Amino acid sequence: MQSTLLVIGFVYPEPNSSAAGSRILQLIAAFQAQNYNVVFATSCKKSDNSFDLKSIGVSVVQIELNHSSFDIFIKELNPTAVLFDRFMNEEQFGWRVAEHCPNALRILDTEDLHFLRKARHEVLNTNQLLENVLFSNDTTKREIASIYRSDVSLIISEYEFELLTHSFKIDPAILMYLPFMLDSNACEPQLGCNPFSGRSDFISIGNFLHPPNLEAVRYMKKELWPQIHKALPEAKLHIYGAYDTPNVSALHNEKDGFLVHGFVEDGYKALNSAKVLLAPLRFGAGLKGKLIQAMQTGTPCAMSSIAAEGMFGTLPPNGILEDDPKLFVKKAIELYLNQLQWEAYQNQGFTILKNRFEKLNHQTALHSRIESLTKNLPQHRTQNFIGQMLNHHLMQSTKYMARWIEAKNK
Repeated sequence: MQSTLLVIGFVYPEPNSSAAGSRILQLIAAFQAQNYNVVFATSCKKSDNSFDLKSIGVSVVQIELNHSSFDIFIKELNPTAVLFDRFMNEEQFGWRVAEHCPNALRILDTEDLHFLRKARHEVLNTNQLLENVLFSNDTTKREIASIYRSDVSLIISEYEFELLTHSFKIDPAILMYLPFMLDSNACEPQLGCNPFSGRSDFISIGNFLHPPNLEAVRYMKKELWPQIHKALPEAKLHIYGAYDTPNVSALHNEKDGFLVHGFVEDGYKALNSAKVLLAPLRFGAGLKGKLIQAMQTGTPCAMSSIAAEGMFGTLPPNGILEDDPKLFVKKAIELYLNQLQWEAYQNQGFTILKNRFEKLNHQTALHSRIESLTKNLPQHRTQNFIGQMLNHHLMQSTKYMARWIEAKNK
């Protein structure tokens, strides 16, 4: 009998808009490679940028929040495993899955640690200690609880895995490090990859609904780009990203070479024409899809430590890594002008992709972990007492709140 995976999506995947969209498609492909029938369900509406899931053999179902119709749906589907896209979906639907399909393996894909991103945002430009904010904000408590309630949580960054196991003392038995998983050919130098002489200008790319990207653009506008443009008056900065707003568009300035283009259909083409990717993120979490795209197109990066976090392991980065704004500007200019340095970083990017993100090893590890958990699920859950306790209390509280909301909405 064919196994079924139900993916409960936070939104429809938009791989051309965000790294999260690419991540979900990679996970779907990993399960399809093991002959799973995949069903994607979401309470959100499609956008113009949504990926056509049916084109890859995935069934799509629209579901409602706080509605018992999901109970009927999940019982009839009776999936082997359920993948929650972000902790908010586990909060909303986890208790229903546990109640109606208790034998289904419950997998949480955190995408990134939301509480880490939020805490870093909160301490930006303040004197607060990150550790104090991490342990006190409500998002931390909610996300950590969701991790405990799940049978296994997929953690995209080694830094975040370390944070969970050491700072929060979470048992690695309920966690799994799983970064981006790329096809072998996507980790090799691409045909048509432009050389140093065939490129010009700087580039920034990122979804404007994602606060770290929006803040980084404002930071470049105010602090970094004026100095870079002063030294390189012929160079331009091309800024791409889905869901730009009038406030973002207002940053566009032809005279200063600060060009806000909005959504780009083909990010790879845009990156392949640029000489340097600027990624001076000052808060955030997870892995940065923009750095993956840059490496795939042979585009060296000028990045912050937050942008680089979890990306390179013990390997040298594919560009300069700097948090001090004056040094960032100086090193970005040098990278733009120095062909030997630029070519060395370009080659390093392909080495990183090959050694860190090629999908075969990661898919094999995922398949092995899922198989082991499925075979030993009762014992695995028995050893996670905190998870059992939190599931019990969620069932008693969230369940009845959802029932009340449903009754109120009738």
